[in-house]
Amino acid sequence: MKLFRKTFRAVDRSFQFFEEWSLFIAVSVALLTAMANVVLRKTTANYSLYWSDEVVRKVIFFSTYIGCVAAIRSRSLIRIDALPQIFTFLKKPLAIISHLGVLIFAGIMIYLGLEMTMMMYQDEYARTATLRLPEWPFYAVLPLMGIMMMVRTLITIWEDIVDREEITGDN
Repeated sequence: MKLFRKTFRAVDRSFQFFEEWSLFIAVSVALLTAMANVVLRKTTANYSLYWSDEVVRKVIFFSTYIGCVAAIRSRSLIRIDALPQIFTFLKKPLAIISHLGVLIFAGIMIYLGLEMTMMMYQDEYARTATLRLPEWPFYAVLPLMGIMMMVRTLITIWEDIVDREEITGDN
């Protein structure tokens, strides 16, 4: 039990480090790019960063998907909240349905994300509109997010079971 707990904590800490720093860096780049573009547009007549909108769009894409993984950690992913508060006997079945839904979604994201990433990788013309960067790294976020969501959800399920056993004394 302690080995699992240590392993899960290590995985959780590494995921958390990746989420926080990648989101911080990505959002900082988007913010600085957008601010520089606004300053250039307002202070000069001829200069603008024509690619700033694309950077902001890609950061929104990235932060949305990596933010889903962070939402699982903080248990703030969208789910049914009102019914378990009214009917307490529905709390466990709805939690199971919620976890299964996330696992199914994560599996779909892994499968389709890998398919789309490979498709973009093989297409030499699949490039972003203004910066002409390859598209495949942006699609690679999808299976990465799916794997992280699946692992985080399995850890959450394990924590729910172990915490319940520790509270009730079941083994």
